[in-house]
Amino acid sequence: MSEAVTLAAAALDASVGWPSALYARIGHPVGFFAHVIDGCERRWNSPARGEAFRRAAGVGTVLILSLITVGPGLALEQLAYALFGWWGWVVVAMLAAPALAQRSLYDHVAAVERALRSGDLVQARASVGMIVGRDTASLDESGVARAAIESLAESFCDGVAAPFFWLLLLGLPGVWAYKAINTADSLIGHREERWRAFGWAAARTDDLLNLIPARLAGALLCLTSLEGWRVMMRDADKHASPNAGWPEAAMAGGLGLRLAGPIAYDGVIHDKPWIGDGRTDAGAGDIRRALRRYVIACLSLWATAGAIAWAR
Repeated sequence: MSEAVTLAAAALDASVGWPSALYARIGHPVGFFAHVIDGCERRWNSPARGEAFRRAAGVGTVLILSLITVGPGLALEQLAYALFGWWGWVVVAMLAAPALAQRSLYDHVAAVERALRSGDLVQARASVGMIVGRDTASLDESGVARAAIESLAESFCDGVAAPFFWLLLLGLPGVWAYKAINTADSLIGHREERWRAFGWAAARTDDLLNLIPARLAGALLCLTSLEGWRVMMRDADKHASPNAGWPEAAMAGGLGLRLAGPIAYDGVIHDKPWIGDGRTDAGAGDIRRALRRYVIACLSLWATAGAIAWAR
């Protein structure tokens, strides 16, 4: 039944996503996790406290996130089947669908492509600024396009492949526990002095949870290009993250681009290594090609779940 739940959730997310009207009214479930994380951080991550305390508090934050997702997730699954019998899987799929981001990721990256194609660099910078953390105000067309493609590749893992994997493996508790930990990593799992101790547990747990999905995501993005395999195997470990480099290198190789490289955050240039050995002059056409590969990779995930169901 987990395969049916996963496929239905993926189809619902791809067709409807999380409607903007609904977001305007109630936000998104991930916003609740952010609220919990912010509360823990304000309460426990004071610079006056020692590093050992802040690291322990970070572990406690991860445990709290696990408790508020796993327990309710199990309860909601059981309640759905108790109330609706065999049809409970449809309810579970509806509850799981917001944990996936196939539609929203595609829409955000496609908005960058449309702006570049129309020659509106200002709008392209604004659109890519919604999905990346780097400085975007001074990016040229190539910089905007590469940033969008990098975000698409990395987010294919933590926005699609990893939630899909944990939903298929552990159901509703698994997918929402993953989303909670991944949210914590994005908010506090940084190396700056303020976050290093408190965010350590979130960052390491997120690394562990993405270990298999990241490699799966890279392999799926390589399906249509032999060059993707070569570059992925060579350059995946150039990324600071033990996982993000896999899909990013696969995308770089498949498109014949160089991604990453020097990037500015808050006005400071970070001299990151290049991933890939192709062109740096990316454009709207490259984003369109990246989106096609993304769609194929998403459909390959669907096919994998279908094959597992058929084999059973």
